[in-house]
Amino acid sequence: MPEPTRRNLVSVQENLRDQVANALRAALIAGELRPGAIYSAPALAADFGVSPTPVREAMLDLAREGMVEAVRNKGFRVTEMTEADLDEYTEIRALMEIPIVGRITRTASAEQLEALRPVAEDIVTAAREHDLIRYLEADRRFHLELLALAGNRHLVTVVDDLRKRSRLFGLTDLDHAGSLVDSAQEHVELLDTMLTGDAEAAQDVMRRHLAHVRSLWAADQDPAGAPDPAALHLDGAS
Repeated sequence: MPEPTRRNLVSVQENLRDQVANALRAALIAGELRPGAIYSAPALAADFGVSPTPVREAMLDLAREGMVEAVRNKGFRVTEMTEADLDEYTEIRALMEIPIVGRITRTASAEQLEALRPVAEDIVTAAREHDLIRYLEADRRFHLELLALAGNRHLVTVVDDLRKRSRLFGLTDLDHAGSLVDSAQEHVELLDTMLTGDAEAAQDVMRRHLAHVRSLWAADQDPAGAPDPAALHLDGAS
């Protein structure tokens, strides 16, 4: 039965590619792969204990997401993020997410919002336990599942892409400084505020959260250069 065997092999290969891509994203986020540095697929494959093919394919996936760029005959360079890039990504997210949070506050049921509480609490727990991968996955899940309540799948896809592109600086230093816990707790605060039905207050919490996240990334890159959250363009009012 050759046909089922081929399908099984393809499935295993695609799964390995996804696993490697996720591991590479985690390494980028944790700062193990540094902006501006070039990494070859064979060298990374040796670290992962796999062949170069799934690593090369995974890196091409990351290149489409803007996280790395191919360098001919050398490998892949980790994309360097500027302050202007972070400002622009944060502004775009604010323009979309702040008013959507207001709308969801007015339209979502208490049951739908409460279903997100375990995820919000998991973000806080992961931050306190210094589990960066768990923290980021729970953070991503919370935001995307919350936005999904608006019923616009394209919005969720766009925000997911923006989040991937803006998370290129390492979290290790922020974690050691204890900076992630305050940001993590804002997810619970946002949920509690939305459950009151006060859309304007919920938008204010979301606006503050995005500004907080942006200032954390700046502090990670340059402690002396963190921008004032009030100076960021985070109006996003509906």
